[in-house]
Amino acid sequence: MSHRQLSEQEAREKSGELRSYLWGFGLALILTLIPFGLAAYTQMAAGTLYLVIAGCAVIQIVVHFRFFLHITLARNKREDLQLILFTVLILAIMVGGTLWILFNLYYRMMPDMLP
Repeated sequence: MSHRQLSEQEAREKSGELRSYLWGFGLALILTLIPFGLAAYTQMAAGTLYLVIAGCAVIQIVVHFRFFLHITLARNKREDLQLILFTVLILAIMVGGTLWILFNLYYRMMPDMLP
């Protein structure tokens, strides 16, 4: 393979990578603006709004995995699976710990208002 063919191939790869990042950015931006717009400008029921926000969040996780971390759902390597599992563990610890602390503070500060 000549030097010119190699540089053309590298240019195509960089162009494809840039296109992938731009698609990811656009999708992430849209998936962020949808919940903000619905929460700010509509009178949607709270339960429906929560479901839309959760759905957009899950889709955004997939977008970040695919376009920014380059993790596809087809035949992941062992390292990719470990990365995903570790991320889920860290998120579960953060969310669980936050809820634990908030409910503990609620119990300690407002014991009269417990259900």
